[in-house]
Amino acid sequence: MSKRSGALRSALVAVVAGVVLVTSAGTASAAPTPPPNPTDGQLGEAEAAQQAASAEVGRLAALVASAESELERYSVLAEAAGTAYDAAEEALRKAQAAAEQTAAQLQAAQDAVAAAEARIATYSHDRYVDGNSLSSAATLLDAGDPGELVQRAALLDWVAGNQLDVLGQLEVARAQQTAADTAARVARDQQAVAEQQAADAKAAADAQLAQQQAAFDQVNAQKAGYEQQLQAAQIHLLELQGARNAYEQWAAQKAAEEAAAAAAAQQAASATRAVTSAGYVLPAAGRTSSCYGARWGVQHLGMDIAAPIGTPIHAATSGVVQRAGSATGFGLAVYILGDDGAVTVYGHVNRYFVEVGERVSAGEQIAEVGNRGQSTGPHLHFEVHPGGAMYSGAVNPGPWLRARGVAITGC
Repeated sequence: MSKRSGALRSALVAVVAGVVLVTSAGTASAAPTPPPNPTDGQLGEAEAAQQAASAEVGRLAALVASAESELERYSVLAEAAGTAYDAAEEALRKAQAAAEQTAAQLQAAQDAVAAAEARIATYSHDRYVDGNSLSSAATLLDAGDPGELVQRAALLDWVAGNQLDVLGQLEVARAQQTAADTAARVARDQQAVAEQQAADAKAAADAQLAQQQAAFDQVNAQKAGYEQQLQAAQIHLLELQGARNAYEQWAAQKAAEEAAAAAAAQQAASATRAVTSAGYVLPAAGRTSSCYGARWGVQHLGMDIAAPIGTPIHAATSGVVQRAGSATGFGLAVYILGDDGAVTVYGHVNRYFVEVGERVSAGEQIAEVGNRGQSTGPHLHFEVHPGGAMYSGAVNPGPWLRARGVAITGC
């Protein structure tokens, strides 16, 4: 049981106890001493404080919801920025590999240049040794006979062809060298810029996410503080209202003992959980925070009732406990097979107070609200399986409860 629920229940018990004491004392010959009677001003101030705190809690709840939505948005953006950064890193690694390949091509081109230059140097040396005779028409005129003339002409033709080949290879090698060097430099530069841009985007997204997380934490803390103020204001109002009720009961007892007794009975009855004539009850007091149906691309099989940790959870109808304890996704859960054949499920509980095989009555406390399992905040996840199946056949709990006389907002 939460401190808030315990305090509110204690205040309510004080009201009922005051009424009972007044009624019991009425059977004596002398009327009891009148209890303190808070003024209308005191009651008005307490009610105004409660309403102000409630309004502030509502305002901050809206801010929390907005901050939570923004937090989710920035989380998605940060995740996308991280993915883009990973892609840029991968592209840079590929560019570096391509640069290494072009570097190898560059080395091959440089080797080809060196080889071509060596061949030219060898040819020039040969011409020098031969007295430069191979490049002159005199080579042919100096022939001793027609056979030697033919031999010299063939040699000149071969040398000229090889000279052109060497020079062509030299030009090709130099062009390859320039192209390879340029391609490697451009690829590295482009991918380095892309990686830096991706890193900057990721850092900015992470900073925005951290900033939004801080904003969410701040407004959530403010909401928690005002919820405590609201709790204190509610308790104070209950105490004053209880004292006023006790005084009014005392005054009514002086007029008619029977009327005072009837009022006491009515007051005592209001302190208990109301069960419909059909034998059904709302499983927990709180705010309906999520309904049955599609949500985030999956099917939400029940309704969520948000309430502080420790808020009592009651059996929606009489039946037998089928399961109580650990449950996948719920952390802890209780399953009850009702007398009507429907299975009701109570998930994310903080503690449970029943065991398998135990029979429970509608309205009996079976557990308390928690935040266990896959839960984003304290709440009761309530499911209904009319067909009696434990894990299938769920229907919308809202219409199901209303059809059985249980008033519930939302869903």
